[in-house]
Amino acid sequence: MLLIEAKHVSFSYGDKPIYQDINFRLMEGEHIVLVGKNGAGKSTFLKLLTGELLPDSGTVTKREALTIGVIEQRPHVGERETIYSFLQNAFQELFDAERKMNELAEKMADPHCPETVMDTYGRLQDFLMARDFYAIDAKIRELADGLGLSAIGLDAPARRLSGGQLTKLCLARLLLERQDMLLLDEPTNYLDTNHIDWLSSYLKTYPHAFLVISHDTSFLNRIAEQVYHLENRKLVRYVGNYQSFLGQHEARVEQQSIAFRQQQREIKKLETYVQKNKARSATARLAKSREKRLEKMERIDPPVQARKPRFHFKIGREPVRLIFSLKQVCIGYDRPLLPPIDLRVERGEKVAVVGHNGIGKTTLLRTILGELPPISGKIIIGDHVNPGYFAQISLPPSLTPLEWMMEQFPNIPVGELRRHLAQCGVLAEHTARPMNALSGGEETKVRIARLMMQKSNVLIFDEPTNHLDVDAKAALSAALEAYPGTILVVSHERRFYESWATRIWDVAAWSEKV
Repeated sequence: MLLIEAKHVSFSYGDKPIYQDINFRLMEGEHIVLVGKNGAGKSTFLKLLTGELLPDSGTVTKREALTIGVIEQRPHVGERETIYSFLQNAFQELFDAERKMNELAEKMADPHCPETVMDTYGRLQDFLMARDFYAIDAKIRELADGLGLSAIGLDAPARRLSGGQLTKLCLARLLLERQDMLLLDEPTNYLDTNHIDWLSSYLKTYPHAFLVISHDTSFLNRIAEQVYHLENRKLVRYVGNYQSFLGQHEARVEQQSIAFRQQQREIKKLETYVQKNKARSATARLAKSREKRLEKMERIDPPVQARKPRFHFKIGREPVRLIFSLKQVCIGYDRPLLPPIDLRVERGEKVAVVGHNGIGKTTLLRTILGELPPISGKIIIGDHVNPGYFAQISLPPSLTPLEWMMEQFPNIPVGELRRHLAQCGVLAEHTARPMNALSGGEETKVRIARLMMQKSNVLIFDEPTNHLDVDAKAALSAALEAYPGTILVVSHERRFYESWATRIWDVAAWSEKV
């Protein structure tokens, strides 16, 4: 059964076209992923499907009474709501039915109770049994365990969760609601490896339809049955997983390239004939015929090779050999997250910080940087150490990328800032949009561009690959491998750092020593 269909949809931001005459359909039970470069318009496409945006032309139609699940960006959380009660809200219809059934049970105690009350009670009981009402607690705990919420504590106040934890909470409730179709935009962000594995298995056997946007190729390989590729304002469908898509796409580009070259040779041949023969009376009719053939010819576009971002980090003043030293340091807020730590980072070391979400990786970085005081212990920062910090979560300003860069670097010519943003993969049309209107990947590239221009000698990254497309991840990894200075990076993507990390800090292993 058809759930949703987009026909001949075109859409523009201002005078910049995003899509031209694209088509899409999602059938009941289909598992589809949507891929494309940062800024191609993937998140915008989801907004067109939900009706949050309207197409300039074309239509988007939905099955009557279709329910669509999306992760809320700013969910309403009650003052006293816990993680568990927030997840319980996914079954509000069932709890309302139970409450009604309990009210009817009281009426049934009256010997003069009409039969209609008992009939309604029976229907409600069947309704709850059919929807597995009495297994709700087990379902909630399964989802909470799978996404790492149980480690926080199901009785923990939902309002105190971090942005990443709140995203996981919304994802868990969405999966519990079992909507007719799910639209998931980067669901693996803020999930560590174990939780991504769990989500992959869950979605693989998910009985309803979904459309997922992600740049995690391993995740996509496991969940995709079809791939829609958004590129150059067109949407192309491929059958199979992500690895299959790569092969099919490469073959398609090669076929297009061959067809384009053949057509160009034919066009040149026809144009040459027309130019030489249209003035001769004996051949003018043939030349006119070929000229009409040229006019009617449907031109094949050349394959467009998107420019890949390039990152390069320079060192400012050379620091001393000792970068950071931690002696019996306890990190945390109201209570220690880890046992006392002894650590030492020397110039030129490249350290990958790993461990599951909530274990204390970000807190460790912020404590080393002096943004948070240690509960106990001593932190020494070497002379001339000047860190550049990429935080995991930022609040994008309403300024455009160019305005933001001009504000940060007022003495650098505007033309140089434009070229620098372009080098980092920030397209000209994106530099004119407010930062808070950019996609996550575009905003990340702008923040990396700013970090590249800062006079730092130690780079500290907290989950820099969230939102980045495949090419941007590869470019950032290569830049960090080439960087001659010191690096601390928090990441769940082993492929990203395994070729250049000189040390691994496993924070989860430290916590086991408590």
